[in-house]
Amino acid sequence: MIIEIAIFLVSIFLLSWLSSSFVKTVIDIAKYLRWREFIVAFFVMGFAASLPNLFVDLNAALQGLSDISFGDVIGGNLIDLTMIMAIVIFFSKDVVSTDSKMVQGSSIFTFLIAILPIFLIWTGKVTRIDGLILIFAFFVYAFWLFSKDGRFKKVYNRTKKESSLAPVRKYIFIKNIVKLILIILILLAASQGIIYAAQSFQKSLGVPLSLVGILIVALGNCFPEAYFGIVAGRKGEGWMIVGDMMGSVIVSATLVLGIVAVVAPFEIKDMSVFYTARIFTVIAAVLFLMFVRSGKKLTKKEAMLLLSVYIIFILVEVFIPK
Repeated sequence: MIIEIAIFLVSIFLLSWLSSSFVKTVIDIAKYLRWREFIVAFFVMGFAASLPNLFVDLNAALQGLSDISFGDVIGGNLIDLTMIMAIVIFFSKDVVSTDSKMVQGSSIFTFLIAILPIFLIWTGKVTRIDGLILIFAFFVYAFWLFSKDGRFKKVYNRTKKESSLAPVRKYIFIKNIVKLILIILILLAASQGIIYAAQSFQKSLGVPLSLVGILIVALGNCFPEAYFGIVAGRKGEGWMIVGDMMGSVIVSATLVLGIVAVVAPFEIKDMSVFYTARIFTVIAAVLFLMFVRSGKKLTKKEAMLLLSVYIIFILVEVFIPK
C-alpha cells in the first residue's frame, strides 16, 4: 500500500508540474502564431487546472474504468465549489469581491453546468450524444465569454527587434512543438500511475472504484488549485481565483467529460455511490450562486458554510451505508 501511495503522490506531482509546463509552452507557441491574447488567457485559466482531469479521465475511460472518470469530475467540481473556494476566501486579506459583470454572469453558467452532468447520467449511461451536448455547452459559454469586450481581439504583436530574430524564433517554435509532444507522453504515463494507484486503493480498502474516484482521485487533482488559491489569496487576488475556479468547473464538467463520452461512451452499473455526491453537488452549486450574486462578495462566514458542506459530504459518504 505504501508503494501505491508513493506512486499516486508522484503521479499527482508530475501532472501538476507538467500541466503548468504544458500551458507555458502553448503560450510560447501562441505568441509565435500571434493568437489573440484573450484566447491564450482563457486557455491558461480554464485548461491549466483541467489537464490532469482530462488525461486521467480519458485514460481511465479507455480502459473501461469509467467510475474513476465520472467520480473525478463530480468529486472535483464539488471540491472546487466548497473546500477550494473556502480556502481562497480564508487566505484572502479581506472579503472576495464578485461584483464584476463577468464573474456575475459566469456564476450562472457555473451553476447550470455543474449540475448538467448529474441529469445526463441519471439513467447511468453517458452516450456520445451526451458528450456532444456537454461540448456544445462549453462552446456556448466560450462564445458568451469571448463576445464580452473588444479588447479580447488584441493579438500578440511582434516588435521590429523580434521580427529580426525570425529564424531563431522559428527554431524555438519547432523546439516547443517537440517539447509539447514529450510533455503529453509523460502526462499519459502519470495518469496511468494514478489509475493504477486507484485500483490498488480499491482492493486494499474494499470500497467501490467510484468512491475512490470521488474522494481520492478528485482530491489529488485539486491540489494545484488549492496551492494557487492560497498564493492568490495572500496577494489579495482572491477574485481572480474565483474566476479561475469557475472556469475549472465549467471546463471539467463540459469539455473534459464531453471528450471522454465522445471517445469512450460509458455506463455506471452501480449508481448508489453517486447519489450522495449528486445531492451535495446541487447544494454546493446553489449556495455558491447565492453567495456570489447576493452581496456581490464572498465572506469568511460563507466560506465556513461552503467548507461545512464538504465536511458533511465526506461524513455521509464514508459512514452512512448505501
